Amino acid sequence: MKNRLTKQEALKLLREADLKELGRMATQRKKELHPKGITTFVIDRNINYTNICWVDCKFCAFYRHEKDEDAYILTYEEIDNKIDELLEIGGTQILFQGGVHPKLRIEWYEDLVEHIHTKYPTITIHGFSSIEIDFIAKVSKISVSEVLQRLHAKGLASIPGAGAEILSDKVRDIIAPKKIDSEVWIDIHRQAHKLGIKSTATMMYGTVESDEDILDHLEMVRDLQDETGGFRAFIMWSFQGQNTELLRLIPEIQKQTPNRYLRLLAVARLFLDNVVNIQSSWVTQGPYIGQMALNFGANDLGSTMMEENVVKSAGAGFRMAKEELVHLIRANGEIPAIRNTAYETLEIFG
Repeated sequence: MKNRLTKQEALKLLREADLKELGRMATQRKKELHPKGITTFVIDRNINYTNICWVDCKFCAFYRHEKDEDAYILTYEEIDNKIDELLEIGGTQILFQGGVHPKLRIEWYEDLVEHIHTKYPTITIHGFSSIEIDFIAKVSKISVSEVLQRLHAKGLASIPGAGAEILSDKVRDIIAPKKIDSEVWIDIHRQAHKLGIKSTATMMYGTVESDEDILDHLEMVRDLQDETGGFRAFIMWSFQGQNTELLRLIPEIQKQTPNRYLRLLAVARLFLDNVVNIQSSWVTQGPYIGQMALNFGANDLGSTMMEENVVKSAGAGFRMAKEELVHLIRANGEIPAIRNTAYETLEIFG
């Protein structure tokens, strides 16, 4: 692509550029991609079907082991009740993820996805991280491609970018040594895209990574997007350390500043020239910085987040209703709109 930002140029911007100038540059790029001045969000709910997980990520405060007293697998009735509540407020999507359960096989997931898709045909199932898909394949003794095909056939619409953290194996070996390698994460999304399953790309920063690791991560996302065009959006957030083993093991890890978040967001907007949508992570950054992100390249406020359990367990508990998101967007001089999972506009608030 002509005049594409190189990693070296992006690194220089990240380290040296004036913050206001970075915001101006990212806003200009945002306006080129979204000239109508519309900022979107989706009405959805996170449903964590289980908190049982064998991966033991050091940065996670949510997971439990099978024998823990508060370990659970949700029943169909519990899941249905959550979806019923979502429908009552006009929701269209569930972000469906769990821990990586050591025993659940493909048939269990097929039955569950089919149940939801059949009973709630208007609800989009945006679910199962790459590590979940990888382990379902292993425990079921089938290929990743077959897992994706079978779940897609039952009603899985798209997959989230969870599990990316930082796509650098030297970082992953410290913060989540049992997790899949960077190239495996990329390849699972590649296979999904080739099957017509769109996905999102994510990044969790603020642990032990370097600036160079962050740019390597962004390059891997950009390269796959060049190849497949399958990423609908990019979402990044800072490590939330409360109650996590990682912060106990490496107490010198610093809480990330709003300045750092906005700088990284702007650089991501400029570097990821082939990813149309960039989300603001108000859930971890709070409403004010979430709104500020709209001036640093973000064109989407994510979701109303009717329910969120993973970052909440690590100390981030921000919540906002539809009316609050509309107000934040309007106050920033932009036009609020509700979208669906595919980033199609459903309702514009004039």
